[in-house]
Amino acid sequence: MRGGLGGFYIFLACVALGAAAISGVNSVSRSINQSITAEGQSILGADVRFELNNRVANDDELAFLNSLGDLTIGSGLRSMARMPDASDQTLVELRSVDKAYPMFGELETEPALETTKAFAEIDGVFGAIVAPIMLDRLNVEVGDQLLLGDIAVEIRATILAEPDALSEGFGFAPRMMVSDKALDAAGLIRVGSLVEHSYRIDMKGEPTLSDLQNVRELAKTEHPDAGWSVRTSRNAAPALTANIERFSQFLTLVGLTVLVVGGVGVANAVRAFLDSKRGVIATFKCLGASARFVFIIYLVQVFLIALIGVAIGIVVGAAIPFVTSSLLSAALSITVSASVYLDVLLLAAAFGLISALTFAVLPLGNAGNVPATALFRQWSLGQTGWPKPIYSILAIALALLLSWLVISTSDNDQITIIFLGAVVFSFVVLRFVSILVQWLAKRSPQVRSTPLRLALGNIHRPGALTSSVVMSLGLGLTLLVALALIDGNLRRELAGNLPERAPNFFFVDIQSDEIEAFDQVIADVAPDGKLVKVPMLRGRILELNGTDIREMTIPPEARWVTRGDRGITYSPIQPEGSVLSEGEWWDKDYAGEPLVSFTAEEAGEIGLEIGDTVTVNVLGRTITARIANFRVVEWESLSINFVMVFSPNTFAGAPHSWLATLLDGEASAQKEGEVLNAITRNFPTVTSVRVKDALEIAERLVGQIALAIRAAAAVALIASVLVLAGALAAGNRARRHDSVVLKTLGATRGTLIKAFSFEYVILGLSTAIFALASGGIAAWYVTSQIMSLPYSFLPDVAIATLIAALVLTVGIGLIGTWRVLGQKAAPILREL
Repeated sequence: MRGGLGGFYIFLACVALGAAAISGVNSVSRSINQSITAEGQSILGADVRFELNNRVANDDELAFLNSLGDLTIGSGLRSMARMPDASDQTLVELRSVDKAYPMFGELETEPALETTKAFAEIDGVFGAIVAPIMLDRLNVEVGDQLLLGDIAVEIRATILAEPDALSEGFGFAPRMMVSDKALDAAGLIRVGSLVEHSYRIDMKGEPTLSDLQNVRELAKTEHPDAGWSVRTSRNAAPALTANIERFSQFLTLVGLTVLVVGGVGVANAVRAFLDSKRGVIATFKCLGASARFVFIIYLVQVFLIALIGVAIGIVVGAAIPFVTSSLLSAALSITVSASVYLDVLLLAAAFGLISALTFAVLPLGNAGNVPATALFRQWSLGQTGWPKPIYSILAIALALLLSWLVISTSDNDQITIIFLGAVVFSFVVLRFVSILVQWLAKRSPQVRSTPLRLALGNIHRPGALTSSVVMSLGLGLTLLVALALIDGNLRRELAGNLPERAPNFFFVDIQSDEIEAFDQVIADVAPDGKLVKVPMLRGRILELNGTDIREMTIPPEARWVTRGDRGITYSPIQPEGSVLSEGEWWDKDYAGEPLVSFTAEEAGEIGLEIGDTVTVNVLGRTITARIANFRVVEWESLSINFVMVFSPNTFAGAPHSWLATLLDGEASAQKEGEVLNAITRNFPTVTSVRVKDALEIAERLVGQIALAIRAAAAVALIASVLVLAGALAAGNRARRHDSVVLKTLGATRGTLIKAFSFEYVILGLSTAIFALASGGIAAWYVTSQIMSLPYSFLPDVAIATLIAALVLTVGIGLIGTWRVLGQKAAPILREL
């Protein structure tokens, strides 16, 4: 150790990079989740929040809610804000609040206004506050008026901070806030309107977790059929928390990938280090040292060096929450407090140390095979073969310990086990690829080109770099190819294919007494368009086969079906764009027990079968229907479809609104503007959603997620590059010997450069081909099997991968080779 860390810098970088990634990601995740918990009351805007969809609480329910503490009531829905001269309009996320809002936190506006003044009715005009982006979108200013439903509102201020915005969920449009009186006057809430009514309660004092759980149980006991969802301040933003945990787990697995890729670098570094110490090891042997003694000496050294790398990594990881806290606070609109989390750092340290030792054991075990004669003659550790079985057993035990640690600390065992299996499979396949490349090189026909013949010989000779290079680049390039193909297919589907077959508009909250007039307006303004309309209600699944849904274990991929209220409809005929996969559709005049058609994929995930029963709550009524058939639905077409379609007799006489789509493939942007203007002007309470606008928002979100994922994958690629550089550096000793001997026999520097270049090109192409194949398979599985989207191979990704592989292998290889070619011959020849 007194000799310094020469030869171990790549070792240190690999271990530190992985430890930093794991500790940093988990520290940031912990700081966000703790901040959400600490500010739970402000984020939720209450101690307890009750939510009802499409209906208000009745007198008994209101009395119950008031008995719990102070109450503030609000509503949320999407609507259209219009210019008074009908020149422009925009979709808004509308929220109404009462005088008690906010009970926790502070609503910040520009200019600063009290909520009573911001929303007050002055000279017959109600006030509104809006998101700043809305001013730019409509080219208006504070003080201007907009039309909202049946009334005009005045923009009094812009929103700087909405204290409970996180608990409101993601919005596709700018926020507009008004008073509850303004919302009533606007006439936007009508029968069948898609609106969420929230009841926030301040229980006074500091309610304990037990108090909050008691409220939840009391609500379930006293009002079992209310159909409301209940959320407490201890779980203020469940969707955000779940997403943070999922993304944290993904990035943790990326960090583990870095450690695994870096493990190859660790093995190369240890092998190169021991190769440089073969004289010392031989001296130990001459003095009577056993193989076990040699193993322990260098194991201690490797452990200490790994400890240094881990220490660097966890210091960097511990600093990441402090560096990012201000950015996260601004992005999440909460105060993210950074701290040092010892358990997270210890976990990252354990991952780093165990992974380093796992890959170091085999080359360390080989060190004991160095004979005493190596003191008198050049001898390479690459020729010693496998170590004793005890070292292989130790390496396997360490690998199993690392796997157990990964699984035991994971929130999703299935994903983690798949990840570990994929890593093992990748190593096996990469090893097979390297053997195949060596086999092909060895059996290739004789070529006249001396540099090419030397290159082929270098690929299959004992101690060749083939295995190290393929292992080093294979995992990193595979990950990048898979992510690039997934990102490319998703973007192509969103930006290219969907708009061609998707409807131009969705129209929501069309009232039954407006539907005929609505048809006529569409016929006048878009005579060539195809209008599709269906009745729409909102319902929540309460039971499946008589079992309360809250007591059932629903697979993660199907929980969206059973979580919250869901759009439902009825139809006498099979919906367009769906195909029956099992069962039969009911007759048009069917009048028996309520029946329901369920989407096949979601039914399979939940475990439903034909004849099972589904109990839903619709408009306060509990209805049980029997599953009559399953449908295969092409969701990506964006045509109207529902998870559940009921027989018409199920909701006979029930009030409902209508949902409609308009498809006009030849409509220009100007024509779409005319349609939007006509509907908004004639039907101010109808919400119009332009599909292309929604797709642009979705594409931006996908782009942000993809950017984050590519950044994480780049960390793995950096590790691959480091390992590649280490692998090539580890082979430089043998190359010095080869180059000196070849130059002694008459080879020129140009011949050797060509030979090494050919070798690196062949290895780079082989690795790139593997990465394209394996990354393509992984991307196909994720895109077609998980996302259920069409998949196609993208040639530009293939070309970029080939170029990246060649640049890395040839560039890094020649940089190291140039120093080798300058080696003086005499010192090498004297040792042969």
